[in-house]
Amino acid sequence: MKYKFINKNVFRDGEYSLCPIRFSDRYKIMQWRNEQIYHLRQTNPLTKDEQDAYFQREVSKLFEQDQPSQILFSYLIKDKCIGYGGLVHINWTDKHAEISFVMDTSLEREFFEFHWTKYLSLIEQVAFDELNLHKIFTYAFDLRPRLYSALSSREFNKEATLKDHALFNGKFIDVLIHAKLNEEKILRIVGSEDLEITFKWATDKAVRAFAYSQEAISEDQHVSWFRNKVASVDTEYYILEVNNKAAGSIRFDIEEEYGSAKISYLIDPKFTGKGYGTYLLEKGVIKLKNTRPYVKSVFGHVLKENLASIKIFKKLGYEISFESNTELKFEKRLK
Repeated sequence: MKYKFINKNVFRDGEYSLCPIRFSDRYKIMQWRNEQIYHLRQTNPLTKDEQDAYFQREVSKLFEQDQPSQILFSYLIKDKCIGYGGLVHINWTDKHAEISFVMDTSLEREFFEFHWTKYLSLIEQVAFDELNLHKIFTYAFDLRPRLYSALSSREFNKEATLKDHALFNGKFIDVLIHAKLNEEKILRIVGSEDLEITFKWATDKAVRAFAYSQEAISEDQHVSWFRNKVASVDTEYYILEVNNKAAGSIRFDIEEEYGSAKISYLIDPKFTGKGYGTYLLEKGVIKLKNTRPYVKSVFGHVLKENLASIKIFKKLGYEISFESNTELKFEKRLK
């Protein structure tokens, strides 16, 4: 089934995905909830009859509502359900929602942080890219400290501690609220006003650490190069802005006779580690396809020590088409 109020119903991150919650997963979900009742706002174990009734009475109607109070997903590896969650207590007026997630209990001991981090990357796509919510948050009994490292890795900040807020095993415990705000991300065409920031990036040691040429670049050299690229009919050049601040750039040098384009991209050091590289490469290629529909493939050269870029290319489905002692060439056919 599909939710009628969103355009995209399946969200992917490599081999992991979220799809609209499946009726066939209901008993797995019931089992996990009963096994993990200690950290849930659930007072008694669920029965199959209760689970069936909940799916028929509550879950089924979510697919037809324009603004449901919650949106639920099965969390999959390939087609196997290994968890479920969604956005609950959605406030459509103030544009915020609480995050809910329960994974297969057998995965918690060894893979708790991994799956929470993966799930957060997916639910952020739902909340920010699809629903355009302003804020998402977790409401958690202070029982699972490993949760906080996963939240921190996705740039969630502790917003509040509700002291002695919940009764657990005869003792009052704290509730912690961690939140993340939606960032306004814009990918726009480079302009003359970007000369200064692009020169700053071109001469930044951290940015140039993985550049092919390590030679110093003078301002005159950069001005000449920049003006040529901006004027070239064989170049698509974009700047990523996050909350109105330049955060990186992506450039496509078109090889029209081969129907391909070479990728060059960078992230400002102040913005690294926040997933912007993946966003920039993915959205940049979409812009390229819309602007140059005859381009059928894209490729990029990456130094082997540039592990972050290698991870991004692999994550987005690029394949290695060439390898030397020092570099990898990643390539992807465009549909």
